[in-house]
Amino acid sequence: MEHVIEFKGVSKRFKDFSVQNLDLQVKKGFVTGFIGENGAGKSTTIKMIMNLLKPDSGEVEIFGLDYCTHEKEIKERIGFVYDANVFFPGLNLKDIKRIVAPAYKRWDDQLFYQYIEQFGLPLNKAIKTFSKGMQMKASLAIALSHHAELIIMDEPTAGLDPVFRRELLGTLQELMIDGNRTIFFSTHMTTDLDRIADYIAFIQNGRLVFQQSIHEVAENYALVKGSLDLLDRDTEKAFIHIQRTAAGFEALTDRIDEVKLIFGDAVVIEPASLEDIMFYLKGGIAHVSFN
Repeated sequence: MEHVIEFKGVSKRFKDFSVQNLDLQVKKGFVTGFIGENGAGKSTTIKMIMNLLKPDSGEVEIFGLDYCTHEKEIKERIGFVYDANVFFPGLNLKDIKRIVAPAYKRWDDQLFYQYIEQFGLPLNKAIKTFSKGMQMKASLAIALSHHAELIIMDEPTAGLDPVFRRELLGTLQELMIDGNRTIFFSTHMTTDLDRIADYIAFIQNGRLVFQQSIHEVAENYALVKGSLDLLDRDTEKAFIHIQRTAAGFEALTDRIDEVKLIFGDAVVIEPASLEDIMFYLKGGIAHVSFN
């Protein structure tokens, strides 16, 4: 299957942080959710996808091409949706279209006005008068109006109210129907991805912890709840991390069959949400161990 984005052993070092040996693939025609805490390396990775930062080592390919010889061609095919307004606040959408359209060979005026109408955006009001949700829709309309094949979204739902977030996610689902677009959706709000993501890539402290389909994530991870007297040095090895309370324990496991064999009906096993997985995998995958 074709990879729209491919990182091969990519590293980028800063004074107090680094993205390390990143192998990342984004499959054509799907929504890939890119999750991690603030400061985990999401923005650095996106800047390398956009060639705003160059890796210190490794290779970055977009549409199977490299930026050294194909930058204009690559960027013609990308639409970027920011988490904040990047246009001069005094401009209206007509002004922005007039400035942006000539930069793209495949700019489509008819499509632009179609999305403006669909999103209910005013053409003649200054961007500074738009709500955050309207600014997000304006960025999306512009990204889609040049027939972008890859839509990159950096924290697009941050700061949006729940109604607007759900509306935006519905719009993204509609965009994926024809199978020709790919969405790379960076966020730390994992509940959004439960609705629309096909694949999840989880970065922590500059390292890729895992990259799996949403179905594999559901099959591979579970929350286990039980009483504290069930835990000992041997049984705890079935868990990645354990949280103890006065009422009992809650733990994350990627050894579901082993947990069932050890504990049987003495524990409750529940699906782990992406938020649960992020919380328990803060330091990467490392099973409970003893010194």
